Amino acid sequence: MKKYLFFGAPTTFLLFTRLAFAQSTEGGANQATIAQTIQHVHRTVGVNPGDTTWMLISTALVMLMTPGLALFYGGMVRRKNVLGTIMQSFIAIGVITVQWVLFGYSLAFGPDIGHVIGSLKWFGLNGVGLAPNPEYAPTIPHEAFMLFQMMFAIITPALITGAIAERFKFKTYIVFLLLWATFVYDPLAHWVWGVGGWMRNLGALDFAGGLVVHVSSGVSALVAAMLIGKRRGYGQEPMPPHNLTMTLIGAALLWFGWFGFNAGSALASGALATSAFLATQIAASSAALSWTIAEWFTRGKPTVLGAASGAVAGLVAITPASGFVGPMAALIIGLLGGIICFSGIRLKEKFGYDDSLDTVGVHGVGGAWGAIATGLFASVMINPAGANGLFNGNIRLLGDQLIALVVVVIYAFTITWAILKLLDKTMGLRVSPEDEIDGLDLAQHGESGYVFEEL
Repeated sequence: MKKYLFFGAPTTFLLFTRLAFAQSTEGGANQATIAQTIQHVHRTVGVNPGDTTWMLISTALVMLMTPGLALFYGGMVRRKNVLGTIMQSFIAIGVITVQWVLFGYSLAFGPDIGHVIGSLKWFGLNGVGLAPNPEYAPTIPHEAFMLFQMMFAIITPALITGAIAERFKFKTYIVFLLLWATFVYDPLAHWVWGVGGWMRNLGALDFAGGLVVHVSSGVSALVAAMLIGKRRGYGQEPMPPHNLTMTLIGAALLWFGWFGFNAGSALASGALATSAFLATQIAASSAALSWTIAEWFTRGKPTVLGAASGAVAGLVAITPASGFVGPMAALIIGLLGGIICFSGIRLKEKFGYDDSLDTVGVHGVGGAWGAIATGLFASVMINPAGANGLFNGNIRLLGDQLIALVVVVIYAFTITWAILKLLDKTMGLRVSPEDEIDGLDLAQHGESGYVFEEL
């Protein structure tokens, strides 16, 4: 009632004022305009300007994360591959936007079919307009919710490129983006977040994408690294990052954008968004510290790359729990997340795969830890729409989280394997040895990231 008095009453008054003025001055000539005004009021009733503003800002923040990822990854590769690496993230914005508008959003969030996928009823955004969808976000336009979710769909496959950097064919990558988004991301998004999705019905919690974004991309990155093979000279010649300044700027942009990623997932401005914002800051900071300390003790020196990687690890770990845990839980999740992911990047040495930029160790391992941590620390005192975790007296949530985690791992692994096998037989996954030696910048794009004048 208060919301109506604040928003609805003034709108209704203005509407009737306009109607009265139109009838007294122009009679029936203004009937079309009057009808349009009535339709506009009907469309926008229930839209909260404050919530909508926050969600549009959050959408822009999440969009910025993909260029931030491009810089983060771009600085870690060798100089001859910087443009090729940046391009893989940047082109994902265009490819996934088109896919999302045409059918991706409908598959992920459209009317449920069998609890596993959305229908194509919203194909081409048919029926997705300015009126809120009360089942997803009752106080913002449906289009705003769609745009926010679009940015998640964009960055998720771009994360995978960290494991296949410096050796993947660009034209194959474009097709991979479309297939992976359609057959891996969209179904997982529906399972976890879509109305009717079976994981949502199960009770599994994933506030901002620990399962949907990070575990799925980390597992898929592992498959890609295994199938495409190691970089030429890997383990025999040094392959240090060519520009750590660029990487640190990218990490800072990711950290900045992550506030939209997590706090925006509250889908409204208010207490829950504030809590998620705080949890995000605490976890990122504590993970950066724990990774730095772990590296200092084991390798003798703290590195800038380690601090940046630790911050990202903390952001990944807190993502699924950010809307369900308080400050101290976020601190523990971040501290342990930094150490767990620092250990996780060593898996490639143990098992012999070339995860070029540590996507598996940070996003796969960190996302898994975050999903489990949600089952441990979640509290209805933070979010009544969630559930209590193990440490708050509810062991069932931990079980639901483990079930969801195992299923996501198996599904992402299997479907990604099938997609890459198909592409390998039809288009080929890897550039030629000559192109790999020359670098992706020249071989795939005919450009160079840096121009050096001859002395």
